[in-house]
Amino acid sequence: MADVDVLIAGAGPTGLVLALWLAQSGVRIRIVDKAAEPGTTSRALVVHARTLEFYRQLGIADAVVDAAVRFAAVNLWVAGKQVAHVDLGPLGEGATAFPYMLIFPQDEHERLLIERLSAAGVRIERPCELRGFDERGDRIVAHLVHGDAREEQCETAFLAGCDGAHSTVRARLDAGFPGGTYAHVFYVADVQASGPVMNHELHVALDEADLLAVFPLRGDARARLIGTVTPQGEHASRPLEWGDVSHTVLARLGIRVSQVHWFSTYHVHHRVASHFRTGRAFLLGDAAHIHSPVGGQGMNTGIGDSANLGWKLAAVAASRIDARVLDTYEPERIAFARQLVATTDRGFQLASSDGAIARFVRIRVLPRILPRLLQLRALRRFMFRTLSQTAIRYPESALSRGAAGSVRAGDRLPWIEPANGIEDNHAPLSSLDWQLHVYGRVPTEIEQACRHKGLALHAFAWRASMQQAGLARDGVYLVRPDGYVAFADAASDATPLVRYLDDWRITARRAG
Repeated sequence: MADVDVLIAGAGPTGLVLALWLAQSGVRIRIVDKAAEPGTTSRALVVHARTLEFYRQLGIADAVVDAAVRFAAVNLWVAGKQVAHVDLGPLGEGATAFPYMLIFPQDEHERLLIERLSAAGVRIERPCELRGFDERGDRIVAHLVHGDAREEQCETAFLAGCDGAHSTVRARLDAGFPGGTYAHVFYVADVQASGPVMNHELHVALDEADLLAVFPLRGDARARLIGTVTPQGEHASRPLEWGDVSHTVLARLGIRVSQVHWFSTYHVHHRVASHFRTGRAFLLGDAAHIHSPVGGQGMNTGIGDSANLGWKLAAVAASRIDARVLDTYEPERIAFARQLVATTDRGFQLASSDGAIARFVRIRVLPRILPRLLQLRALRRFMFRTLSQTAIRYPESALSRGAAGSVRAGDRLPWIEPANGIEDNHAPLSSLDWQLHVYGRVPTEIEQACRHKGLALHAFAWRASMQQAGLARDGVYLVRPDGYVAFADAASDATPLVRYLDDWRITARRAG
């Protein structure tokens, strides 16, 4: 028997969420990180609705919302003029319990996750570095080196590489990391400032040469600035400082910086590993994919990886599903990662390119057409669904079978808001277990099949909002532990449902 079921390398948000999901599912885990302490500077900032839905399943969404800055408006500026204002709040209403975005600096975010892990009895081992590993039959033998130079062999059933862009796990798997690096140097600065854009909304300025994004932080007159900085002449050979930042775009937006609390520079990469799994080892988060900061997608995508793999590892470790479910992790997540890198790359190139065509589009075309386009409600809703990651779906997955109404297997379960004192339909997802949803009347055969299989059955009285969400009246929806529909059927015959459960050898946790 292996020492643990899952060894997690890396204690950033991706590794921490995976550890929390597994711990709450009763899986034996270890989580190690080569850094002596958690990060004290914030990198990722934005938390999207789909991440908050996962956090609600884990019981931490309220704590995150309370600790963060909520914002639901994005403003676009060109040459010192505001050309667009998008109020995201109404766009997400009726689609999710979290119709907004949050600003929650990564260092604070990690501290909250660490506290919840500690409460679950999980301690992060620091500094403890994964130096290498070998797969031996039904287990992996990992070579760990502790801060006091003590070496250790850890046997684990599975290894999760959440160890960042310079991943040891990825290098050991020889997964490759094709892509590239943008030419621009970017800066990030936490500042005390004043001006019209210090209004707890997001502001993005697209100028001829400078790119600037202004993110609100908790407290009055505090903001995170992310922009481009160009090394000049004699300064190109030394580390860049705040004084090297061009103040042209700052002046155009009326930003008056009184104090710089933290400043750093970095290059932006766009890469996706050639594969996310080899045998018993998996890649997640920045170890698997890195991309431009457009849309604040990076950390949220890593957390999505954790939710996807977490329930699968937990079910396999408990022998509650066929082990081939692990084969679905890579195709489900790598397809989205590649699409995300491609789309953010195009947006980033448009926003930051010095080329004549890109400048013309930014300065001349966008100010004219964007306000008109954003008057289209369908486009604004598409924009929210895309940014919030609630539009992610897995229709081609081997796990996805059937359809009922316009909801197909592989879709995220549509959210139906509470009514008449009854909780919304996402509330039962906190079980982190398979469950069956019926919207309308429950067929007798279906009820009997659920009882026989020990499968939780949740019936919701039919109402108009369900039809608007695409659900079929009396339709049957088998929901995965991560909130995606695995099987859907509009018929009352239980045979296809039972066949699906048997094909995947699914056993609900409560049935055991």
